[in-house]
Amino acid sequence: MSEELSKVYDPKAIEQQAEAIWLGGNHFHAQVDENSPGSDSYTIVIPPPNVTAPLHLGHALNNTLQDILIRFRRMQQYNTLWMPGTDHAGIATQTVVEKRILAEENKRRTDFPRDEFVARIQAWKMNMKLG
Repeated sequence: MSEELSKVYDPKAIEQQAEAIWLGGNHFHAQVDENSPGSDSYTIVIPPPNVTAPLHLGHALNNTLQDILIRFRRMQQYNTLWMPGTDHAGIATQTVVEKRILAEENKRRTDFPRDEFVARIQAWKMNMKLG
């Protein structure tokens, strides 16, 4: 006898069931086993997007797809690792800030002491996260 799906999603009931399956199956555990040369591994090492523009739905989609791939491989008994990082291309962020300062203040990065310029990049980045 098949059970009919509820017309209303109950996250508490569903998420508790999903968490029990994931934790019970040890699906969040990854371990290198050098003594087992036949064991397969699956790794995704891609940092989050640069902070050169506000985050959008495409960023969430990208992270969701990576999460699905890692979980799928874990369920297939692969030793998996999804290594999130930080902005790997700070030069792109620096360039955006440099162009903005040039347009608004007619100054170049070399017109500032290094610490001050880095602080301005940091302030811009923090503002982008809030925006």
